[in-house]
Amino acid sequence: MERRVAVRGIIIKNGELFCQCLKADDGTKKDFWCTPGGGLDAGESLHEGLTRELIEETGVAPTIGNLLFIQQYRDEKREYLEFFFNVTNVDDFEEIDLASTSHGDKEIAEYGFIDPTQVNLLPVFLKDFDLTERIQSDEPVEVFTYL
Repeated sequence: MERRVAVRGIIIKNGELFCQCLKADDGTKKDFWCTPGGGLDAGESLHEGLTRELIEETGVAPTIGNLLFIQQYRDEKREYLEFFFNVTNVDDFEEIDLASTSHGDKEIAEYGFIDPTQVNLLPVFLKDFDLTERIQSDEPVEVFTYL
C-alpha cells in the first residue's frame, strides 16, 4: 500500500484556528475545513515541506514551532501519515492574497481564522483540544492512529 506523508500548520490567534476550505476538482467548495499544508516531495524534510506548502497556498513563509500531533490513517487507496506543527508567526496570516500564490487561487475556496468547534473540521480530533493551551504545554506529542 502506498504511503503519503504530509505536514500541516496549526496557526492559532485569539482561540481561533487558521483553516481553509478547499476546492473540489470541479471548482466547487468542499464541505469541510482543514489546516494548511500538504504532501512532502521526495527527499524533502518535514520543515522544508511545511514551508513550501504554506508559501504555495498562502504566500507566507512560516516560522515553525513544536510538533503537536501525528495522525496515521488509511483509506482504500493509501495510508496517510500527517505531522501537525505549531506555526508562530500568526499575524502574517491575517492578510493573504491568494492571487499572488502559486496554488492558493486554484486550491482554496475560503480561508480564515475560525472557531474549530463551529465548522466541519478535519481531522476531527482538532476540535477536542484547547489548541492555545496545547501549544503552551509541555505534554508529549499526541498520536492518533486509525488503521
